[in-house]
Amino acid sequence: MVSKAGRGSISEALLKRFTAGDRAACARIISMIENDSANSADIMSGVYSRVGRAHRIGITGPPGAGKSTIVEKLAAAIRKEDKTVAIIAVDPTSPFSGGAILGDRIRMSSLFTDPGVFIRSMATRGSLGGLALKTKEVCDLLDAFGKDVIIIETVGVGQAELDVAQAAHTTLIVLVPESGDGIQAMKAGLMEIGDIYAVNKSDREGADRLVGEIEMMLEMRSQKNGWSPPVIKTTAIEGIGVDALVENINQHLGYLNRNNLLQGFMEENIRSEIKQLVQQRFSNALWDAQNLNHLLENLIIEVMNGRLSPGEASKRILECWIRECKKG
Repeated sequence: MVSKAGRGSISEALLKRFTAGDRAACARIISMIENDSANSADIMSGVYSRVGRAHRIGITGPPGAGKSTIVEKLAAAIRKEDKTVAIIAVDPTSPFSGGAILGDRIRMSSLFTDPGVFIRSMATRGSLGGLALKTKEVCDLLDAFGKDVIIIETVGVGQAELDVAQAAHTTLIVLVPESGDGIQAMKAGLMEIGDIYAVNKSDREGADRLVGEIEMMLEMRSQKNGWSPPVIKTTAIEGIGVDALVENINQHLGYLNRNNLLQGFMEENIRSEIKQLVQQRFSNALWDAQNLNHLLENLIIEVMNGRLSPGEASKRILECWIRECKKG
């Protein structure tokens, strides 16, 4: 068992390597954050003064829209501007290992040998909203690591991808002509969160119609902080439209800076992150209590027998937790 002093020395050594730009140290700390290791909070406190420099770009849209291809092409184009890039690819969780089903080894292969690109796959681990539970913290870490641009690619579940707008300064929505994506986007609420829209695979039939549908829907919504989202046709696999995407992403960042909107974003992002972490830690602490797990098993029987509702059962668990806290 590692002592507190041992844990401290490990954290200090990792921080030194991290600060020196050691990619292996960065990867290890990310794993610690994902697993909620005992000293991960101390490490984050040690690097947080360096957070706030990176431009965070969220990329979301329905499955099969070509998000990974756009991420790969975008990263390559951004690297030509002599900027470093981190990519967080959020994937579904394996029911066996708990890890990401798709990994960074089987996509974005053109970026593997570029030392200016850091790629990390994260498993959702049951989280809804298109992001993993620890995505925001990992973004903070990669920001502190010195990356100029952080690209967050959501899992691609179609109907629940709205959390990315809270994690990113610029949200790019990727749609494709087939499968009624115009209507799907409107249902999913994607028309409310996008800063830029890409109609990918635009060499296919219906691309111009979809562009028109999106532009019509955007006219019906109120402008997001005064910004009018552009709609760009792309065929990412051939690199068509990628330069236009980069140009509009840079223009959006310039707009945020000119209008002093980044400060408000940071405040809201920090508020959201603190609330999320409190909820996670409260839940973990609550279910770590042995007596509450015993109470839960008894209440399940009561609910199954029709003597209690799930709502009343949850109320009793919280009341028991409050009593235990007062005793402590």
